[in-house]
Amino acid sequence: MHTAPATPAAAPYRGRFAPSPTGPLHFGSLLAAMGSWLLARHAGGEWRVRIEDLDPPREIAGAAEAQLRSLHAFGLAPDGEVLRQSARGELYGAALDRLLAAGDALVCHCSRSGLAAGGGVHHGCIVGALRTDPAVRLRVPPGTRIAFDDLLQGRVEQDLYAEVGDFVLRRADGCWAYQLAVVVDDAAQGITDVVRGADLLDSTPRQIFLQRRLGLSTPRYAHLPLVLDADGRKLSKSLAAVPVDDDEPLPALRAAWRALGQAPSVVAAAGTPAQLLDAALRAFDPARIPRRHELSLAALHNTDVAAAP
Repeated sequence: MHTAPATPAAAPYRGRFAPSPTGPLHFGSLLAAMGSWLLARHAGGEWRVRIEDLDPPREIAGAAEAQLRSLHAFGLAPDGEVLRQSARGELYGAALDRLLAAGDALVCHCSRSGLAAGGGVHHGCIVGALRTDPAVRLRVPPGTRIAFDDLLQGRVEQDLYAEVGDFVLRRADGCWAYQLAVVVDDAAQGITDVVRGADLLDSTPRQIFLQRRLGLSTPRYAHLPLVLDADGRKLSKSLAAVPVDDDEPLPALRAAWRALGQAPSVVAAAGTPAQLLDAALRAFDPARIPRRHELSLAALHNTDVAAAP
């Protein structure tokens, strides 16, 4: 008698929060951290923290340490060690070598100005272009379309060839591109669920395509609403992006809880971050998270935001 092969057990939930050290945590960062922490803990899973310090010109000295202090002050403790991408170049190099050897990546001599003059989407290097510091790109063949179901934003489809083209894996200045590093690290850390801001929704098809090229599994994705200031700018580019207050964490935690669509009364009586997070976790309902791309910072002063997923 033949027996059916056993179905592999699903990997335990493992989420992550991965800030870039370009400044202290602001409210938008806190929302992403709290949302990913709640979803991981609600699923009985782990929550990791990774510092995405791949872009030295944009980094601020001491920002990573300040971000970690803020997470501690807000009671958001990660499981396991905190990884820093700046120390993981060998892993990225090994992945890049595989892609080059397979013909899935190409050395690119195009300049930004030359590419912009040709429409900005790379479908092959400009004839005659030659530079001493070429980038490396992933080939995106004609007809490449990527579709996935985001747990919050619904069905997402992108014509990767037409809209993005061959995208950068290693920049001309030698820095590793975000797309390569995040894919390699999510796989290496066993991340099953990526919860982050909706500003990264457009990057996800690139990451899924790269995962397939590297033979890596694709995690589930959930993109939280992006918090905008009164002028419609995301907080990382806004004067409204004042740092969260490590000495007074409760007001920002309560605001993030409301932004996640949850009932404000649940956490009203909490006197410490630990008490607030404990109450929040017991009452957390993922179905109440707003299914939209954006939230206004001003609207968060209105507790009715919790009633409008």
